[in-house]
Amino acid sequence: MKKTVIFALAGSMLVGACTTDPYTGQQKVSNAAAGAGIGALAGAGLGLLAGGNDRRNALIGAGVGALAGGLAGGYMDRQESELRAQLQGSGVSVTRAGDQIILNMPSNITFATDQDAVKAGFYNTLNSVALVLKKFNQTTVDVFGHTDSTGGDQHNFDLSQRRALSVANYLGAQGVDSRRFAVTGFGATRPIASNATSEGRAQNRRVEIQLSPLT
Repeated sequence: MKKTVIFALAGSMLVGACTTDPYTGQQKVSNAAAGAGIGALAGAGLGLLAGGNDRRNALIGAGVGALAGGLAGGYMDRQESELRAQLQGSGVSVTRAGDQIILNMPSNITFATDQDAVKAGFYNTLNSVALVLKKFNQTTVDVFGHTDSTGGDQHNFDLSQRRALSVANYLGAQGVDSRRFAVTGFGATRPIASNATSEGRAQNRRVEIQLSPLT
């Protein structure tokens, strides 16, 4: 089970309701289903899209050029270098996986316990991320929310969704093109450490940003 929201500039409010994609079985969540955390998205003029290729088509249709296959690696190299420089000492890790870049944002620096509002102390870090994302605009941005296994499954999925939405919404408010984003809440289904220890649970509570070249 996971919940994905794909959104783009589309008027003054979020549209759509909680539906299941008949082809993928994936649940698409609107503001009504995602809870209070998505409310800020409406103020940013974000609308729900349906279908995995919508981001790519919207960006190319808006004049954002796709990268030729041979150029993607170098483009992501330069973006990775700038992210590492901007995020040094921030507590956010930068990992490279092929042509993708993953930023791991632990919840202890991003959110208060069981809350979905980004901590004010984390704004400067997200501002740095936004600067790089605006410079390297030929990438799509997937924001993944994760929790530990404490609490019920539905609560964890909803919390992970709202936290990911909060991060995406903040970046959008800093001028990152909202058509680049997709947001997914995974709850506790993708741990990176054992939930049997407090240290492991702390590692599992995180938001990840995955950057992929637009090709």
